[in-house]
Amino acid sequence: MTANWATFTEAEPELARRAEERFGAFTHHVLATLRKDGSPRTTGLEVRFLNGELWLGMMPNSLKALDLRRDPRFALQANPGEGTGMGGGDVRISGRAVEVEDPETKKAYTQEVEPPEPFHLFRTELTEVVRTYVEDDKYLVVQIWKPGEPVRTLKRT
Repeated sequence: MTANWATFTEAEPELARRAEERFGAFTHHVLATLRKDGSPRTTGLEVRFLNGELWLGMMPNSLKALDLRRDPRFALQANPGEGTGMGGGDVRISGRAVEVEDPETKKAYTQEVEPPEPFHLFRTELTEVVRTYVEDDKYLVVQIWKPGEPVRTLKRT
């Protein structure tokens, strides 16, 4: 089961807000894709939250775009920033990336984002959102959301 960003935001508005804040704190994040041989590839990436979707834009024929065309599974980790503070926690999103070829959708995205042309545009279908943070300098808290399920929270000392 998958969900778009709007579905996640509707189901878990507070977790979605915190995730958007973490991604908004820095420009570049880490995207993991699968190479032809199945091994992982990590690369830098900018993301956008627009019109109820989480968008991934990429340079033409970049290896990450070719990876996603072949196998749409991805994992995305918000830039943790400098030091060890991780202000707001660590956020990871997993799912499938669906390439958008519709000219009107790409045009609307271009008007908002102004990416260098040409580019690949992928819309995400989420399978999991995870936030990890430290509470009261004592607990490691992990929040896990999957489509159709409530947030599960784990606390460890």
